[in-house]
Amino acid sequence: MGHGANGQTTPATHLDAESAATIAATLQALATPSRLMILTTLRQGPRGVTELAAAVEMEQSAVSHQLRLLRALGLVTGVRQGRRIEYSLYDNHVAQLLDEAVYHIEHLRLGARDGAREEMRDGVRDEIRTGVDTGQL
Repeated sequence: MGHGANGQTTPATHLDAESAATIAATLQALATPSRLMILTTLRQGPRGVTELAAAVEMEQSAVSHQLRLLRALGLVTGVRQGRRIEYSLYDNHVAQLLDEAVYHIEHLRLGARDGAREEMRDGVRDEIRTGVDTGQL
């Protein structure tokens, strides 16, 4: 919707019940710290289950379980490379969704007003990139 789907450049002002349920399921998937940790790790680049499990300090079976859910909701994708599956974010929209959540929390933490939103977003975006590049996020 927001990226120009169906010729629109802004989100629809009204959701039908089916769309609302789908969006709610997606947001619910983002409501657990372990899934957010998996997604932010994948935001740094593709990973196999073993690498993900080590990066997020979870059991491999638990990561696999979370990845099944995230794949079913269209948030991650897996590409088989021999016996290994390499997971990545489904598309840039997932990265943007994660970024917006971080920006919102940072906005609240700083007590920033909407007028300062773009300045703050640029600063936070730089902090996120630095954190991702250094492995701190």
